[in-house]
Amino acid sequence: MRSPALAALASALAVSGCVTLTPFTEVRANLPAESFVTIGGQQVHVEHDGSGEPVVLIHGFGGSSYSWRHLVPTLATRYEVVAPDLNGFGWTERPSEGEAYTLEGQAALVLGVLDALGIASAHVVGHSYGGGLALWLAARHPERVRSLVLVDSTLPTYSVARRKRVARFRPFVSLALRSVLLRHSFVRRGLMRSVADPKSVTDELVEAYADRLRVEGVVDAYQGLTAPVSGPPPRVDLAEIRQPTLVVWGADDRLLDARVGEEAARMIPAARFLLLARCGHLPMEEQPEELARAVLDFLAALPR
Repeated sequence: MRSPALAALASALAVSGCVTLTPFTEVRANLPAESFVTIGGQQVHVEHDGSGEPVVLIHGFGGSSYSWRHLVPTLATRYEVVAPDLNGFGWTERPSEGEAYTLEGQAALVLGVLDALGIASAHVVGHSYGGGLALWLAARHPERVRSLVLVDSTLPTYSVARRKRVARFRPFVSLALRSVLLRHSFVRRGLMRSVADPKSVTDELVEAYADRLRVEGVVDAYQGLTAPVSGPPPRVDLAEIRQPTLVVWGADDRLLDARVGEEAARMIPAARFLLLARCGHLPMEEQPEELARAVLDFLAALPR
């Protein structure tokens, strides 16, 4: 039986109206067939461009392949660029199984995309949550990762530590998502906290991020990403990472302080650290040219 407080909250949210979710069939029908790969029956959306050594771009929590739109054309002049939408994000079909939203599940998606495209190994660029996933891949599947670029990156334990029991209550999650969390104003606040320059957060940007979250299956995704999971937390020993690594950080990141990145770079044996001035948690939005140049310079300097 619901508590009076929960019932009152539900009533307040209900009267505020709910956002509309896009059916996945509509998503699929409105995008080119070649922008999807099928992995175990699931339709996974992938931006794929260029030729040369493969570079995989893994977006952060709340982001999608759209987050890399400014970098893909530049990187694709020299490399084969692959930018998938992870489980729960972008235009990828949302699985109902909670395991798909763990690091193991997300890693399986990325490796499945590489397998579908015939890519044995790749340079991996990961932002925030995607950086934690990139580290997980480098540690658990080192033969698939040639090098790492970590952009304002979490550690693999970060997302697990922020899972909450309240996310197990499906009716509450559904109501909260459609009444609050997926609203334009809420998404805007999240983006505003993530940048140094508020002018970079436009209405167009907010809607693009919000639209790619408002997809059928979002309740399954949110629960899979935020409800507690059993088992030990996924740990990676940074001292055991052997891939050449570039750690890039926004100097004005208010979500993850740059000292986190500096410490990580000191712990990874073959890493160096690059600080971007006047930049927050989203370098690909605030300083895409500088970030693209840093990635290209780093990759060009790697031994062949």
